[in-house]
Amino acid sequence: MANRVRSTAIIALAVVAASATATASAETRTSKEEGTGVGVGAVIGAVAGGPVGMIVGAAAGAWLGDSIHQDKKKVSSLSASLGNAEMQLGDLEQTVVALQNDRQKSDSELTRLRAIAKPELLSLMQSGIEMDLLFRTDEHVLADSTGTRLQQLASTLATRPDVRVQLDGFADERGDAEYNRNLSTRRAEHVRDVLISAGVTPSRISIAAHGESPAADSNIDSYALERRVSLTLYVEDNPSFASNPN
Repeated sequence: MANRVRSTAIIALAVVAASATATASAETRTSKEEGTGVGVGAVIGAVAGGPVGMIVGAAAGAWLGDSIHQDKKKVSSLSASLGNAEMQLGDLEQTVVALQNDRQKSDSELTRLRAIAKPELLSLMQSGIEMDLLFRTDEHVLADSTGTRLQQLASTLATRPDVRVQLDGFADERGDAEYNRNLSTRRAEHVRDVLISAGVTPSRISIAAHGESPAADSNIDSYALERRVSLTLYVEDNPSFASNPN
């Protein structure tokens, strides 16, 4: 019986030595944890169940060692990902701070410019800002491009109740004088309707129809400049606008 145990131990030690040698020669293909698992599993298996137990134990130890190795790789990968996320978060926080500083500088500059521009803007609006809206021959509705710009202006005027609007309608001198007067009226009314539809109060709008407007020259381009509605924006001497002309 003693001889059998001693023989088993010798076989176990020989297998362990052989396993250790094989592990050293295949170091690049087997993880440290897996090699350790093989050795520990072989010794435990030999003591517990002889040569067969040693082989089973070595296999179980290899599986255990590889599991430990894979878990370590996962932990290492997660740690690296967490480190990258923390760095990105830090960069993002710095970007937010920089944007906030830029916003504060922009607000300060805008406030300064508004303070400088208030007297000039008030004087300009009191004298009136005029623009011409041109129409096609014998038409009283604006072309799409001009109509779109008028709608944008109307939306802005709707938020500025202090600004008043004067509309002066004209037609070129060709054709019947009475017809041209009616045409100039329809043109001014069309512009007024666009302003009202955008929210401009009707009481802020004044209309005048002037009929024919003599052209500087008898050519197509000169006539085109007379088919218009002159739109004038102005404010009366109003303290509320002077205090906040934004």
